[in-house]
Amino acid sequence: MAIRFEVRGRVALITIDRPQARNAIDRETDRELAQAWHRFAAEDGLWVAIVTGAGENFCAGADLRDVGEFYRLLSPLERLERAETEPGLGGITRNLEIWKPTIAAIDGYCLAGGFEIALACDLRIATESARFGLPEVSWGIVPGAGGTQRLPRLAPLGAALEIIMTGEAIGAAEALRLGIVNRVVPRERLLAEALGLAERIAANAPLAVRAAKKAVYRGLDQPLEQGLRTEQLLAEPVRQTEDAREGPAAFAEKRKPIFKGR
Repeated sequence: MAIRFEVRGRVALITIDRPQARNAIDRETDRELAQAWHRFAAEDGLWVAIVTGAGENFCAGADLRDVGEFYRLLSPLERLERAETEPGLGGITRNLEIWKPTIAAIDGYCLAGGFEIALACDLRIATESARFGLPEVSWGIVPGAGGTQRLPRLAPLGAALEIIMTGEAIGAAEALRLGIVNRVVPRERLLAEALGLAERIAANAPLAVRAAKKAVYRGLDQPLEQGLRTEQLLAEPVRQTEDAREGPAAFAEKRKPIFKGR
């Protein structure tokens, strides 16, 4: 098995476990990682997911010896058809909506498709030794798992274009300065920091968290007035839930709320 799936309370911990290959994604790993995301999405008791890499690297991208050879066997039309219907590298970079929060815990190399998997997550925590880059143009190809679309939505356009067009990697401090990662921590604190963040999110009402996430992402592509309407359309059903009654009741009774996701 190339993917480990652990349950830590309300949190799913997904680990890419190919340290000998810097956690590069071959076809089997790609299939198992997609299954892990589907399991997380389907299980009601799991409210937040963390994806990380075994050893001292997050993910060095697609295993070009395996995945690259597979795609070279496809015709251009077959490649386009797969792009429109399949969920992309690691099962998350395209054609998969997960409104539950996702966190990438990143150490060492986070390159190419590995960086694109991290970009597909909502939040990113990195170690001081993490390295981020999209080197595809130096291989004669284009970042094709969301890098050209998600990076400019996080970093300033000029900075994103420099990373994409030079193919050069940047360090964790620069990624933090550009807003690509949420925080940088020592290596020994990475998992604890990610789990702590996940647990703080999971302490909130899950339906409210998911609706808020959906409102943010849907609103990014909408004019403000339309985004405000989207926000209300998503917020109103949440106001009718048990959790929406439990929150104010717990506040009035000076106790922690017990949210059930209904």
